[in-house]
Amino acid sequence: MTLPRRGRPGHDLDAVLAAAVTLFNARGYDATSMDDVARSLGITKSSVYHHVRGKQELLRTAIGHALDGLDDAMTQVRGLADATALERLETLVRLSVLVLTSRLPYVTLLLRVRGNSAVELDALQRRRAFDHEVTALVKAAQAEGSIRPDVDPATAARLLFGMVNSLVEWYSPDRGNAGELATTVTALAFDGLRPRSP
Repeated sequence: MTLPRRGRPGHDLDAVLAAAVTLFNARGYDATSMDDVARSLGITKSSVYHHVRGKQELLRTAIGHALDGLDDAMTQVRGLADATALERLETLVRLSVLVLTSRLPYVTLLLRVRGNSAVELDALQRRRAFDHEVTALVKAAQAEGSIRPDVDPATAARLLFGMVNSLVEWYSPDRGNAGELATTVTALAFDGLRPRSP
C-alpha cells in the first residue's frame, strides 16, 4: 500500500526549489530563511522540510541544476569526434546559451557563487574544470589554425563565457527565440577570434 505523501498538494520538490531560487536571487542566500521559502509558497516550514533537509541542500540542488546543464553540453561536445576544435567550441558556446536561457534563475544563482561555503566551493571547482576544458578547446582550435594565434587561450575562454554569462543581466524569455540568440552570440564571438586575412 502506498502511503499518502505529506505536504500540501501541488507543491513538489521542483516548486520548492523554484521558490527558493527566486528568493536567493532577489534577497541573497544568507538573507533568505526557510520560513521565507515556506511563506512564498503558502505552506508550513515543516512542509518544506518534507522535501529537503535544509537551506544548504536547496542551494546545492539549485547550483547543481545549472552545472549539470553545462556538463551535459560539454559531454555532447566531447562526442563530436569528427568535428574540428573550432566546431566543437562553437557548439559549446551555442549549447551554453541554450542552457542559460532554459535554466536562467539557476544559472543566475550559480554566477553569484563566491565560495562562502563548502557547497559554493564545490560549485567553483566544477566551474574551474569546465573553464579548463574550454581553454583546451581554444588551444586546439589555435593549433589547427582556426583561431588567431595572438590570443591568449585562457583569456579567450573567459571572454567567450563572459559574453554568454552576461545574458543573465538582461535576457528574459519574452525577448525572442533562444536558438536565434545562441546563433547571434556565437557569430559575434567567433568573428573576432578568426584569423585575419592578410
